[in-house]
Amino acid sequence: MRLKRYAAPTALVAVLLFAVTATWLQFVRTDLDWVRATLSLYLHGPGGLWLRAAYCFLAVGVILLGGSLYAQLRGAARRGLPGALFGMAGLGLAGVAIGDSWLPAYTPLLAPLVHGLSAQMAFLCVTVAMLVQAWCFGRDARWRRWHRPAWWWAWLTFAALWGHVLWRASPRGLGQKLVIALVVGWLLLVSLALWRAGRKEPAETSGSGHNNGHSHHRDSAP
Repeated sequence: MRLKRYAAPTALVAVLLFAVTATWLQFVRTDLDWVRATLSLYLHGPGGLWLRAAYCFLAVGVILLGGSLYAQLRGAARRGLPGALFGMAGLGLAGVAIGDSWLPAYTPLLAPLVHGLSAQMAFLCVTVAMLVQAWCFGRDARWRRWHRPAWWWAWLTFAALWGHVLWRASPRGLGQKLVIALVVGWLLLVSLALWRAGRKEPAETSGSGHNNGHSHHRDSAP
């Protein structure tokens, strides 16, 4: 219960911290062209350690978000696939951050391969997880109001990802950052909704227990 209570705010803080750090570096790193430079180039040089830490914290937040949503949803809406995909996306994010920390110095030939596979796993898994999770929202009455915005936002992100992959002539940095911004926005929306749902649960549980007590009192009265 304690893990469930703190998972949503942790995920929310992780997403916000990543967004602030990545945005801050766009202004600080004047040596990079933000339109052409992908976010991975900011992992090295001034502020690179902060971004790598934000990547790792976001990885933890994404994994916690997937597990918390699984615990929050009920009935037909509870599916293990989104949680597993969010977990794999978190591992991909951690692989990018940790791999870019020491692999380039010790194994320069292996580093690009690890980075490429980790980044692709993170992008593909998180976008598919967003789609499946948004579909699941429509099968839970308490989360149904989040189904439509989460669903269309996920499809927009999925289309933007494949547009970035297939349109090679596009500015690589701008295209990648647009996809990342869409993913972060979706995670922020869902983390906030999950946090609000978690705050309501204790009150509902307390009210339910209070009503049950009164009902039992009435039933036992002569």
